[in-house]
Amino acid sequence: MPSTPSAPARSFSHLRQDFAASLVVFLVALPLCVGVAVASGVPAELGLVTGIVGGLVTGFLRGSSLQVSGPAAGLTVLVLETVHAFGLAALGAIVLLTGLLQAGMGLLGWGRWFRAISLSVVEGMLAGIGLLLIAGQAYAAAGLSAPASGLAKLTGLPAAAAQAVRSTEALASLALAAGTVLVLVVWRRAPRRARAVPGALVAVFLASLVTALAGLPVATVEVDGVLEAVRPPGAEGLAVLASPAVLGTVLAFTLIASAESLFCAAAVDRLHPGPRTDYDRELLAQGAGNAVCGLLGALPLTAVIVRSAANVEAGARTRASRVLHGGWLLLFAVLLPAVLALVPLAALAGVLVHAGWKLIPFRGVVALWRDHRGEALVLVATAVAILAVGMFEGVLVGLVLSVAKAAWEGSQLRVERTDDGRGAVRVRLLGTVTFLRLPQLLDSLEKVPGDRRVELDLSGVAHLDHASRAALDAWAERRGAAGPDAVRLREPAVPATETGPLG
Repeated sequence: MPSTPSAPARSFSHLRQDFAASLVVFLVALPLCVGVAVASGVPAELGLVTGIVGGLVTGFLRGSSLQVSGPAAGLTVLVLETVHAFGLAALGAIVLLTGLLQAGMGLLGWGRWFRAISLSVVEGMLAGIGLLLIAGQAYAAAGLSAPASGLAKLTGLPAAAAQAVRSTEALASLALAAGTVLVLVVWRRAPRRARAVPGALVAVFLASLVTALAGLPVATVEVDGVLEAVRPPGAEGLAVLASPAVLGTVLAFTLIASAESLFCAAAVDRLHPGPRTDYDRELLAQGAGNAVCGLLGALPLTAVIVRSAANVEAGARTRASRVLHGGWLLLFAVLLPAVLALVPLAALAGVLVHAGWKLIPFRGVVALWRDHRGEALVLVATAVAILAVGMFEGVLVGLVLSVAKAAWEGSQLRVERTDDGRGAVRVRLLGTVTFLRLPQLLDSLEKVPGDRRVELDLSGVAHLDHASRAALDAWAERRGAAGPDAVRLREPAVPATETGPLG
């Protein structure tokens, strides 16, 4: 009989696989951590701090075994708006409170409820973020300042293009960003062995090399050192939490970061046969990571599908790979931070434009429109609301529309009307009677001629809400004025506490 590997041998094999996977994830995470930080309007080093925390803190805790956390493109727009509105000093306090809320929800067992959020709302949120990210980074690619609002970013693009054409520096920067995007697209078709090196790292390296050799007049990342970038929230930052506007921002961070992390966990679970995600523990782990990020004044973190998929594809087997990737980021931040000063901002803008494009579910919208048009409309409405109003308001619009759609579809009512030929009309109701269907119901009842008796059969009604009960009471009272036999009723098969007496 063939012998099975011993436990130490299996552990050593897993360690080798996790070690190799951690290097791949580190190389994927490095340019994204820096790019997300720059796009968020904070020092580049804070992106590395968040990546380190995502590896060493969130990565160490139990929840999802293979997904990797760090600064995410999905929160870039919200962080940028927050920094503009409340200042960098308040960011740490906001992220700290977000982490505490997430941890509290995880302890209360609320993690599984995030799976009840409509997928159309989440995809609409990501689509809106992707569009904002592309529009905002288009200005950064040209070395220009972007307007504050989403609509202004979009409508201002023609004027920005006209301005860029007249500037040699802007054209050089745009060419560098376009080259970065081109490398990212082409790299996906490279030989398998070449693709072992992440495309984002290759694109940024080549852009940095071209910038240095050609002496291009483009801006590069400003580096002050990791310790100098860390700013724990002081009394001034914590005092901002008393503002209602800040509390709305905290709720937006909590909802978006939690939903994105748990949806990512569900996606990663489909990529490997290992242990499934414990959603409550994962939410607790995300909360702990964000609380530490808040104490360090860093960016918020979420689980990130790009890094997580790279981790699985590289052969990771345990949590060790993501912890080790945090260690590599820490070593880089301590030993080689000056390397960041060689990276052109246009290259990072190109990486984020590519990331924003991938956030937009083009195929998903087409498939939804073909099979579930209501869901497609919720997705598009959420994305448009985020562009027109803001992140938090856009997500709320999507949630409200999703609930309204579910309520409308859940209120299925069929009205059957038959004439017995003896002067009576039988109206039978089947399904759920709610206020959403009242116009249809009352129209059917009021079409019965006034000189006919009505037999109203509610035995097929599964639920009758208060508004419908009141409307039927009023109709029966008006109809009953014609005589004691004008209305005959067969009661619904629902509890009396829901319906009460009629007429």
